Amino acid sequence: MTTGYRRLHLLVEGQTEEIVVNNVLEPYLRDRGWSVSVSIVTTKRTAAGSHHRGGIGSWGKLEREIRLLLRNSDLRVLTTLFDFYAFPGDSPGMDTPPASDPYEGVAHVESAMAQAIADARFVPNLILHELETWVFAAAEQLGWLLPDPGLVEQLQADVRAAGGAELVNDHPSTAPSKRLASYCATYSKTNDGPLAIADLGIESLRAQCPHLDEWIKALDSREQ
Repeated sequence: MTTGYRRLHLLVEGQTEEIVVNNVLEPYLRDRGWSVSVSIVTTKRTAAGSHHRGGIGSWGKLEREIRLLLRNSDLRVLTTLFDFYAFPGDSPGMDTPPASDPYEGVAHVESAMAQAIADARFVPNLILHELETWVFAAAEQLGWLLPDPGLVEQLQADVRAAGGAELVNDHPSTAPSKRLASYCATYSKTNDGPLAIADLGIESLRAQCPHLDEWIKALDSREQ
């Protein structure tokens, strides 16, 4: 167990990401010396003062929330858990991503986001392509939860065809979330997905998801 905790805040896209942080990532990061907090991005503030949370409408709204969080001087790191798929097109770097390699493309956008915020504590992270790619990595574990004939084999076949779980594509009809919905009508995004990821474990997930692995390495590299 590491002592001397550092404050890490995750700004996430929605309820599923929040569940994965609380049930899977927080215990893992805590053991690596982080004191973790999480919040869902605010998408709308009404005149009455109420907030609507979940989903990302535009870079401008996201940027304001990031800068508000960074006003907290106690934070060592602010990072994010957003899908690269359908990320706002007006975000830094989205108009000029390298088209040939998804890993280069997501890294390009993350770098542009970091430059736009210009605060060394901000470590942007976009999931390639959706959180559901982590569920594809946990296909066998999902099969334990959902005894749907052929589901595990179909997910594993998709991963092999794409060249890796993170490369299961971002087309509107074949993105990971769309495939899961079509393969298994009883699949629950906020229950089955997080449970399967938890059963797989972060170390095994890192082994299958190079971009996730690089994010964890970037957090680990922060000064103790």
